Amino acid sequence: MEDGLHSNGNVSESSGNDQSHRVIDIYPLSCYYFGSKEAAPFKDETLADRVQRMKSNYAAHGLRTSVEAVILVELFKHPHLLLLQVRNSIFKLPGGRLRPGESDIDGLRRKLSKMLSANGSGDETAWQVGECLGMWWRPDFETLLYPYLPPNVKRPKECIKLFLVRLPVSRRFMVPKTLKLLAVPLCQIHENHKTYGPIISGVPQLLSKFSFNIIES
Repeated sequence: MEDGLHSNGNVSESSGNDQSHRVIDIYPLSCYYFGSKEAAPFKDETLADRVQRMKSNYAAHGLRTSVEAVILVELFKHPHLLLLQVRNSIFKLPGGRLRPGESDIDGLRRKLSKMLSANGSGDETAWQVGECLGMWWRPDFETLLYPYLPPNVKRPKECIKLFLVRLPVSRRFMVPKTLKLLAVPLCQIHENHKTYGPIISGVPQLLSKFSFNIIES
């Protein structure tokens, strides 16, 4: 598999019987170009380092808000999710932390451009960020996450929002050399908490309200 991958999901809606029916057009992976670029430095060398950084950021800015992209591609006539792999072990959705005062959509566009576009390409507005699919909450600085905000938690430490991202018909993906961009079948991800963690393994359920329209090249 090449260093980068790609996908496209255009969403159209049609109404029927007072219900909105959503369809995601999923385009072949072969439509897109994937290359590599210079590596970005890692921020989280250890879990202790990450926790300490989160504490420092919380003290300075309050609640940490992260935004992540759900991008689908077609491969072998099945929907696949694009995932970044760190150090050949950790899987994550493309995205990251918002800057203070930054909107969800602008922040996700910035993060996608930084991670998956050529350096200095200035294509942030080209990323079509769609609806928010779900939200996860971190009550404390530990790793435990909830798909809802527990009512007894008054000061959560992080909110993670997942957005559907629709891609154009063609795009160049440039991935840092220290990362891998993988296309993983949804059936492999579904409820596979051990490998992918609670957020990624829950994506197939978040997509259950959509119908998939596989478009062959």
